[in-house]
Amino acid sequence: MIIRQKTLAREFSLSGKGLHTGCIVTMTFKPAPVGHGIKFQRVDLDNKPVLEANAAMVVDTSRGTTIGKGEVRVCTIEHSLAALTGLDLDNVLIGIDNEEVPIMDGSSKIFVDAIQKAGIVEQNAERNYFVVKKRIAIKDEKTGSEIIALPDNDYSLNIMISFNSNVLNNQFATLNNLIDFKTEIAPCRTFVFLHELEFLQKNNLIRGGDLDNAIVIMDRQVSQEELDRLADLFNHKRVEVKPQGVLNNIDLQFENECARHKLLDVVGDLSLAGKKIKGRIIATKPGHGINTRFAALLQKEIEKSEADNAVPEYNPSLPPLMDNVRIRSFLPHRFPFLLVDKIIEIKDRYIVGIKNVTNNELFFTGHFPDEPIMPGVLIIEAMAQTGGLYVLHNKTERYSTYFLKIDNVKFRKKVVPGDTMIIKVILNSPIRRGIANMKGLCFVGNALVAEGDLMAQIVKAN
Repeated sequence: MIIRQKTLAREFSLSGKGLHTGCIVTMTFKPAPVGHGIKFQRVDLDNKPVLEANAAMVVDTSRGTTIGKGEVRVCTIEHSLAALTGLDLDNVLIGIDNEEVPIMDGSSKIFVDAIQKAGIVEQNAERNYFVVKKRIAIKDEKTGSEIIALPDNDYSLNIMISFNSNVLNNQFATLNNLIDFKTEIAPCRTFVFLHELEFLQKNNLIRGGDLDNAIVIMDRQVSQEELDRLADLFNHKRVEVKPQGVLNNIDLQFENECARHKLLDVVGDLSLAGKKIKGRIIATKPGHGINTRFAALLQKEIEKSEADNAVPEYNPSLPPLMDNVRIRSFLPHRFPFLLVDKIIEIKDRYIVGIKNVTNNELFFTGHFPDEPIMPGVLIIEAMAQTGGLYVLHNKTERYSTYFLKIDNVKFRKKVVPGDTMIIKVILNSPIRRGIANMKGLCFVGNALVAEGDLMAQIVKAN
């Protein structure tokens, strides 16, 4: 089933106070075209610079996630990104008139509610996922923080937090499907220990903080006089410590709300990898620093998987896009010269075909009787036929392809009976005047066995 990209049905605006700056900030979320991704635009600055929500743009994680380029920055972006990811959006432009995303209530709920009110629409383009195919891990030996990605059919997360605190020791949170994000994760607010709150307040680092947007964990005994002073600092009514060891400024929505909020942060930070993920994320003691480093690691894996020389994934249990019968409706070749058994993938720039090499191939009778090796010229022919199918697969009238030139051919390993050749042919440039320039790559398992540049002419059949 094709999953399409999504954007907002209409734009909307939200205003609130920045936690660290104390400034009133207005954000405007706008629909964006296919392939745009999530981007922030500083509308208060000259030329209205745009920053992509990308792990390569992260410049600070000390008090939230900050992206920047030069002097341009946008801070505390994780809760808004989590809302966009949790509601399955791909393409949004966010205008912001200051450097910090407003803290709102300390969760993603207000963003989620506004997105749902604006509406979500599908776009006319397929979404590409990063599918986790192997274990990917990162660990901070100093803090004990660790994040692991494992193969899974969907995007799911398991989060464990652990603090040296009698009030907040070990907590665990799970999200098995993003469908549950808006109810199970989005309302969960940030939390802060009392000693952190006092430090931040004394150093004027939470100018926009109050006691309504965070769970305050009481990590030491305090007198009512101290509690009264704390309430006065934040212009809050008198507070007291609950039996669970937290301030009574807000009621917990879940027993493990702190762990759920850390899961929210992970969702927001990992969106900086730049693609929707299919895999299970297991995070122990996560924080913005390790989260964003892991997003950068995922980004490198994405780049590897999208490189032209990446080995295509072949699952024989899945039905092909074209079987042998359909292939013969496009190509004039027949036994023993039809060298593509099926097509398993066709994208904008490339096609992937399969050739199962058996001992019954006629050419093995003479090449060579005592050491059967597939002739290199036939490997090239298999690439050429696969490229021809790319050119012809969407034609409604009959066309033929004639190869004009073959360059830069290299044979790296033998192809022998029992091998399955995975043939990837990539369009190097747009087809112009009936001429297609392509790159052919042939793999057996994970090994590149042959490659070459192909030029073909497309001619309407008589």
